[in-house]
Formats: sequence, structure tokens, C-alpha cells
Amino acid sequence: MMSQALRRTRQGHPPSKRRHPNADQGARFTVPNEPLVYGVIGFILVLVLWEVVVDVGLAKASLLSSPTRIWTAAVADFGSGVIWPQISTSLLEWIVGFVLAIVVGIPVGLALGQVQRLEFLVEPWIYGLYATPSVALAPLLILIFGVGVEAKFAIVFLEGVITLLISTIAGSHAADRRHMEIAQSFGASRSLTFRSVTLPSSVPFIITGLRIAAGRALVGVIVAEFIAANVGLGFYISLNGTTLNSSRVMLGILLLGVFGIAVGQLIQRVERRFERWRPAIH
Repeated sequence: MMSQALRRTRQGHPPSKRRHPNADQGARFTVPNEPLVYGVIGFILVLVLWEVVVDVGLAKASLLSSPTRIWTAAVADFGSGVIWPQISTSLLEWIVGFVLAIVVGIPVGLALGQVQRLEFLVEPWIYGLYATPSVALAPLLILIFGVGVEAKFAIVFLEGVITLLISTIAGSHAADRRHMEIAQSFGASRSLTFRSVTLPSSVPFIITGLRIAAGRALVGVIVAEFIAANVGLGFYISLNGTTLNSSRVMLGILLLGVFGIAVGQLIQRVERRFERWRPAIH
């Protein structure tokens, strides 16, 4: 064994080093899951710092609460079942509104991307609605649809569909001109060119739009429940805010954050699978 190491050194090859099997296993875990590992570490550090700041009196617990107080409120509300209707209602509003936005936004966006004059006709309205805060449109939608669940669906739909329209139109314009010319030189029909060139180029942009629209749709849920609702996480936060119950206010905010992160991570994983379809920028 020693002679083989000396021989490799004389030939210009450094002796091989044996690695411990546990070190390889640790490397295999931390490298693929590095964002998750560091994300969890950062989250724990913030919670510890938050608890310390409140305990030493640098911040008032009545304003910011603390992780231990929020945990106590969570155990009480989940145990009694008070918070389950709030979560299920907000989740229903988000799912229905977001699905409607997908069903309308993606096909219409692809159609607008293919018909330039129609895009020119509709584009000012799209960007105008995108720039308008949903809190300004919510009272109008409530007047139209009433204070029932239909108004919440409409607000969530509006928040999601505008983002999907913009991203889908951008994706339909992202097809490489060389690929378009090749398809046309072989006599491909317009529908075949759309299926084989335009649509694959649009997919990464559509998925990115889905990730952004999911967050905006969640904002729409809370805006709708702040204005007119008697159940839902937005109502739960608003009600506890009026009674100065900061622990339950922070609990509602954290639940929204966890849901948003989970949906964003799920869509981001799908997005990575289609990233190679994104056209190269020259």
C-alpha cells in the first residue's frame, strides 16, 4: 500500500484520500437541499431573535407578540377548531378564483400573442388593471356581485388573470425567430408552427406567471375578506386586530406566509423542469 502511494507520487499523481462514508452522505444531502437547509436555519434564527427581543423588553409583546405566545394561540385555536373554517374558506376562495384565472388567462394570452392587432387593442386595459390596486376595485366588484362568495371569487380571479395574461403574451413573443423561419420554410401551417414552436417557448413564461399570479391571488383573498366577510383568514386577522390580539393576528399572517411559500415552492419545482425550454437570449 505504501509503495503504491510512493509510486503515484513519483509519477506526478497525488495519493488518493479516502473519505468517510458519512461525509459523502452529508454532502449528498446538503448540496441538493441547500436552499431548504439554509432557509430553515434562517427561519429559526429569526424566531429566536424575535423571542429574545420581546423578552428583554426591546419590543412590546402587545404589538409584536412573540413566537411562544403565537404558538400558545395556535394550539388553542387549532385545538378548539375555531381556525379551521377560516382556513377552509380562504382556501376555497383562492382555489376557485385561481383556477378560473388559469382557464381564462392562458388561452386568452396565447390568442392575444398571436393576433397583434387584437393585442394592441386590449393591451392598455390589461396594463391599466395591472397597475390598479385590487383594494380600489374590490368595492366595485362587491357592488356588482354582492357580499357573497361570488365577489371574493371575482377579486381573486382579477388578481390572478392579469398577471397570467401578461406573462403568457410575453411567452408567445419569445419564440426564436430562427425556429419560426425554419418551420415556415418547411411549409408548416400556422397551427403546426404554434404547437411546435410558439407553445413550447411559452411554457416557461406561463409557469413563471403562475408562480407570481398565485401570490397575487392570495393577496386578493385577504383584500376581499378585509372588506366584506364574516369568515376567512382575512376576517380572522381583521377581527383580532380590532381587539388588539396581536398573537392571533401574527398567527393568521404566518399561516398565509406558510401557504404562500408552499405554493411558490411547488410551482418553482415545476418551473425548473421546463427551464431548458426557455429560449436563449443572444
